[in-house]
Amino acid sequence: MKKTNVLFFFVVFIIALTSNAQTKDLNGQLIADDEVEGLHILNKTSAKYTVSNEDGSFVIPAKALDTLFISGLKYENQELIITQSIMDLGSFSVQLIEKINELDEVIVGKILTGSLESDLENSDAKTEINFYDLGIPGYKGKPLTQNERKLHDADAGPMGYIGLGGSVNLHKLLNRISGRTKKLKEIVALDKEDNCIERLRREYEEAIFKTDTLADSLKNEYFYFCQEDEGFRALCEENNDLKAIEFLQTKLKAYKKNRESVTKD
Repeated sequence: MKKTNVLFFFVVFIIALTSNAQTKDLNGQLIADDEVEGLHILNKTSAKYTVSNEDGSFVIPAKALDTLFISGLKYENQELIITQSIMDLGSFSVQLIEKINELDEVIVGKILTGSLESDLENSDAKTEINFYDLGIPGYKGKPLTQNERKLHDADAGPMGYIGLGGSVNLHKLLNRISGRTKKLKEIVALDKEDNCIERLRREYEEAIFKTDTLADSLKNEYFYFCQEDEGFRALCEENNDLKAIEFLQTKLKAYKKNRESVTKD
C-alpha cells in the first residue's frame, strides 16, 4: 500500500513539473507616458519575438524562467524573468523607463565683464565641432571613418573651369572615370556590413543558437555566409532587429543544409 502511495505522488509530481514547463501565450502590457507602439520584445530563452501594438499590448509565447528583453529607442532596455505566478495569471505589465539625456555640468561664479571677447576667453563653454577642424568643408556630423574620408576626398576637390560660362569639378570627374569613386563606395559599404554583422552577433548570438545549435568552430563561417547574401546590405540599412533575427535564423537552416549536402558529396 505504501509503495502504491509513493508511486502515485511521484506521478503527480512529474505531471506538475511537466505542466509548469509548458509554453503558452502570455498577454503583456507596456506602460509609459509616451508612445509605446513598435517596441521590440524578445524571448531570449526561446528566441521568439514580437512588437508592441499602438496601446502597448503584445502577445508572446513563454514558459516559467524564460527571460524577456524589451527595447526601444525612447526607453531603457529591460529584462524580465517569467515567474510561475505570471504563468498562472497569463498576463503581466512592464513599466518603461524613459531615457534621459544628461546635460553637461554648468559651472557658475565666473565674472562677466561685458566684453564679448574677454567673457568668451574666461568661460568654460565648449564650442561645436567645426567642420574645418575635420578638414571637410560644410561637414558638421560625427567624424568619418578612414575609408569614408577617402571617399569624400575622391568625390570633392577643386573646381576646374571649362569654357567661358560653365565649370566642372575635374578632380571628381577623373575619380569617377577611373573607377576610384565606385571602388571606395564599395569599400565603405563593406565596412558598414562588417559593423552590422558584428553588432548582430554581439547582441543576438545567444538567442540565435538557443534552439538550433551550431559548433563554435563553424560560427565564423556561418556569419560570413549570412553577410554574403544579396539582401544583407538592404537589411542592415533598414535597421530592424526583428527582421535581422528572422533572417539570421533562416540563414542558419540554409547554412546547415548546405553543409550537409557538401559533406554527402
